[in-house]
Amino acid sequence: MHSLIKQYTGLRKELYILFIGRIVTSMGSMVYPMLTLILNQKMGWNASTISFVILLFGFLQMPMTWIGGKLADSANKRNIIIVFDLLSVLCFLISASLPISFISVILLGLAGMFQTVENASYDALIADLSLTRDRERAYSLMYLGGNFGMILSPVISGLLFKNHLRLAFAISGISVGFSTLLIFLFVKDITRIEEKGEDSVYQQTNERISTLEILRKAPALCLFLVMSQLYWALYSQHSYLLPLDMARVHGEDGAAIYGTVSSINCIVVVVFTPLLTKLAARRSHPENYLAGEIFTAGGYLTFLLFLGRIPLYYPAMVLFTFGEILCTIVNGPYLTSRIPASHRGRVSSFANILGSLLFSATQLSSGFLYDTRPEYAWYMLLGLFIVTFVLTAVLIRKDRKEYPALYLNGGKTNE
Repeated sequence: MHSLIKQYTGLRKELYILFIGRIVTSMGSMVYPMLTLILNQKMGWNASTISFVILLFGFLQMPMTWIGGKLADSANKRNIIIVFDLLSVLCFLISASLPISFISVILLGLAGMFQTVENASYDALIADLSLTRDRERAYSLMYLGGNFGMILSPVISGLLFKNHLRLAFAISGISVGFSTLLIFLFVKDITRIEEKGEDSVYQQTNERISTLEILRKAPALCLFLVMSQLYWALYSQHSYLLPLDMARVHGEDGAAIYGTVSSINCIVVVVFTPLLTKLAARRSHPENYLAGEIFTAGGYLTFLLFLGRIPLYYPAMVLFTFGEILCTIVNGPYLTSRIPASHRGRVSSFANILGSLLFSATQLSSGFLYDTRPEYAWYMLLGLFIVTFVLTAVLIRKDRKEYPALYLNGGKTNE
């Protein structure tokens, strides 16, 4: 256990402040996990209507994603995070002061868009503040912080859902505001760490080349973007299909059951992320990603096979979460170690736009299939997971050929 905790020592002070900020923000993240249930049980919308609204918000976020990427590469990342966090806080607090209605949904969507703008800056800042060999630990630490805070929030939001939902909006706004204050007071030095060594050759700043040119010259990177964004589109369906199925099968108890299952997700992340981060250091990024995809698909299959048997939801969530952990701790380090530091924000925003398109297509299809026959939506997801397996298997060989300097230590992700 000591060695698992020790792996997070020796990072920049600013990364630990961001880690604490993630904990605080996630402690108050009570609204987004319940979005599907809000639209279904509070607004009375069916699955296809909910799918369309989520799809609409996804399309509206695309230009915000690109703006966020441009800002991350050209402006002060710390200030971008602070400004757009404050705008999202304002949306949450206004929502808390109004009765639950379509206005609440619009304000929630706006808060999500503002946080979308800052995402590229957050990811790029983590990369700027860490060396290549430390980056997997840095991203793992941020992910761990987010889930520390999420252990209780789904349970509390499930309890507040029936009669005190507006309080959940207020708590979300206050928590994001406190996290913003931490960053404002304690994150001052955001000077990018200068990389040295052969494995940093792919990260050298190059303002003369366009983002599209970078992608055109890197087939393995493009393959990763398609594969990873398809994975995240499939992964995201758990927050849509699971609550719908639990409400369909368990009625009014569905929200509370979903809350406890979501908390298991966070507990597993907190307990197993250090261990899986240490084990992942022995394998290449693509190999870890393939393992993560298999675990996630296994979790989905278990949910489908044992729907209605509440005790079996929890081992299914454990499988699902193992996959989530592996893919999350690999995603950022893979990208930032293979693109110029000057283009991190723009490539990140390009990836998010691609992800939005794939998510939108998956979301729309899931809603239509679910209204036709619920299990059809699950069959579609599992079929698409097979596609990700094949793409990742191809990437494992292709990545080694295109980025040989990253495999000088035997293909391990860390030195």
